[in-house]
Amino acid sequence: MRILLTGKSGQVGSELEERLAPAGELIAPGRAELEFLDLRSLQQEVRSVRPDVIVNAAAYTAVDRAEAERDAAFAVNAAAVGVLAEEAKKLGALLVHFSTDYVFDGEKAAPYHEDDSPHPVSVYGESKLAGERAVAASGCRYLIFRTSWVYSAGGRNFLRAILAAARERNELRVVDDQRGAPTSAQAIARAVASILMKENPPSGLYHMSAAGETTWHGFARAILEGVGLQTPVVAITSEEYAAKARRPKNSLLDNSRLQRVFGFALPDWHAGLAAVLAAIH
Repeated sequence: MRILLTGKSGQVGSELEERLAPAGELIAPGRAELEFLDLRSLQQEVRSVRPDVIVNAAAYTAVDRAEAERDAAFAVNAAAVGVLAEEAKKLGALLVHFSTDYVFDGEKAAPYHEDDSPHPVSVYGESKLAGERAVAASGCRYLIFRTSWVYSAGGRNFLRAILAAARERNELRVVDDQRGAPTSAQAIARAVASILMKENPPSGLYHMSAAGETTWHGFARAILEGVGLQTPVVAITSEEYAAKARRPKNSLLDNSRLQRVFGFALPDWHAGLAAVLAAIH
């Protein structure tokens, strides 16, 4: 099996590069070799590699900046994804793509199912939904995994930001009215690698997030407790934080379809956090 992995320098991509290596011949070009803003170059790279599987871990993920950079967000998260899907269709390849809980508005009280109607409240969410729709419209074989609150031991993410801030400030102020399931890139990569080892995994859209739930405030406290830092964490509202982009108040995803089809679920977010903190220390 020949696998083309995009976005290997990102959180999920870097974990996937390690996990997918045993699954077959892995081709993982860097940014200099694979420019997502150059759609013609992207098309040529796929045609040159002729993969059996395309795993797209590349994305524009700057949620707040996307409010002022709509064209850039849509270029990477929608237009480029559409090109990958079209090329996958021509090759008969399987496309694995990652989406987000931010395609929902967060107004539902219960966890979101795959069949719930999306209603993004940010440019980032709109661009990711456009990418999902481009994949589905292409007619290619695909696996779209919506995940949530992704973090890892490296890169820029909430966990790294909290650890850095806790060592520099007397107290932290963290939003406590948004619910979700922090999901480690490590757990996502392990699950995706397991799925790709199966013969002809069923195409479709699947939610893939950690079990359990918390708030950003609860996640921050758990991070600091995990490394023995005593910095106080003050709970604030989304309005007090005043981010440029709106976030869903409820980011919880129902993962029962993933469990039903593939026979497993991601571990509880506490277990994922413990594994990542162990990798840092």
